[in-house]
Amino acid sequence: MAALRSQHRRRIALIILGILAVFTWTFAASRSQSVDRATSHGQFWSEFYPILMASEPYSNSPTRVANADSVGFDPKNTDPLPDLLRLSKEDVSAMRLSHSKFVDLIDQNPPSLHYQPHTRGLVSTAGGSYLPVLVISLRMLRRSGSTLPMEVFLASWDEYDGYVCQVVLPSLNAQCIVLSEILDAIPDSRSIEKYQYKVFAMMFSSFEEILFLDADAFALEDPEVLFRSEPFISKGLVTWPDFWRPTTSPLYYKIVSQDETAPGKNKKQRQHQHQQQNPATIRQSTESGELLLSKRTHTRTLLLAAYYNFYGPSHYYPLLSQGAAGEGDKETFIAAAIALNEPFYQVSEPIRAVGRGTPDGFAGSTMVQYNPMEDYALTKKGEWRVRGASVPPPHPFFVHVNFPKFNPATVFHDNGPVVDENGRYTRAWTAPDDVVEAFGGKKTEKAYWKEILWTACALEGKSSSWKGRDDICSKTADYWSSVFEGMEGMDLA
Repeated sequence: MAALRSQHRRRIALIILGILAVFTWTFAASRSQSVDRATSHGQFWSEFYPILMASEPYSNSPTRVANADSVGFDPKNTDPLPDLLRLSKEDVSAMRLSHSKFVDLIDQNPPSLHYQPHTRGLVSTAGGSYLPVLVISLRMLRRSGSTLPMEVFLASWDEYDGYVCQVVLPSLNAQCIVLSEILDAIPDSRSIEKYQYKVFAMMFSSFEEILFLDADAFALEDPEVLFRSEPFISKGLVTWPDFWRPTTSPLYYKIVSQDETAPGKNKKQRQHQHQQQNPATIRQSTESGELLLSKRTHTRTLLLAAYYNFYGPSHYYPLLSQGAAGEGDKETFIAAAIALNEPFYQVSEPIRAVGRGTPDGFAGSTMVQYNPMEDYALTKKGEWRVRGASVPPPHPFFVHVNFPKFNPATVFHDNGPVVDENGRYTRAWTAPDDVVEAFGGKKTEKAYWKEILWTACALEGKSSSWKGRDDICSKTADYWSSVFEGMEGMDLA
């Protein structure tokens, strides 16, 4: 009997040692892959940063006369683009030379983007108070059936949340990546911030094909189908519209265009260039909360967009928006594709705002974007609803809860999206009726709040951004029971 017990103990010890060995090997392999990935991205950055610096626009920044008005898109509006920036001829010439130099450098000796061939994934930027919002959006995305991995880029270790990054996100097939760890491959390099992060997250992602989503955006169905369908297959870059007509400065076209009298430029090319110089008659401005990109087919577009963002605050953001709503990275992707004559498709179905009625009219908090496959099928047949075609609309595909953020630690402020003018809890998504019904209305809203409730209770006391708060779970549970528990037949557990 003693011999049997001894043998049993040895067997258990061997099993434990085996488990420890496997764990140690897995951890070491994971850490090795992480180091390899950071090294590869660091090598790319070491090659790309000197190109950015060598092409610096040695000119004054554009001077604003005024900010452009945010005017709704109307394809019948043929008014010229606003002209609200001032830049001397010498500065325009200097910027044109710098822009041309950058394009030549990435053509002649492009740095090699690091990504794993034949991979697809989600990319987002978050950090600090945005991480709980991202958890909510990602859980909604997993409800759609999506298993696509996600890479979440944080600006620096100051935004790192240990519990979210080490426990919650890995359980959802997502991981945190600290952007400064890559950028520090160049000591004392110029800092980037805010709107500039998005394009750098795309560049440093490990995926070949990317669906970028803002932290507060999610898909209503599994987005993997988008990668396997038109327009992405043929275009390689798909964007979604904003509410407004473009407000690109005419100066931008002087900077990026080539001499119209240059040899080989025919009449058709000149007409095409003139057409592109008033995009306000062709398409809406861009809302970059959702973006599909192939790094394999659109490497140059991505690099030029990075150039526009790197020098965005000082030069290209005002040139591409002139102070209109949302000035930042949003226009840089299509601008880069057009400048390089690379294909893209922007969904034509107009973005729609969702919110609730108020005594003053309407309080919007959310945007709805539409199915690009269905939109493309219509426009290929010449059916442009935005131009008056009377055909059924595409179905909603993305929900972007843009303002305010539905962070359960902050969303319950007075007269906000879920607290009405009398201080009572209210649903946030009740109008307009046609849009609410199209994206699932009460059912989708209840599902969203179920994930908010889960996040509120799971992260309270653990998320660093909620340090010292002990009322988040209880307040969210109170809202849930007041607004949603009475909805019979809609238990989405």
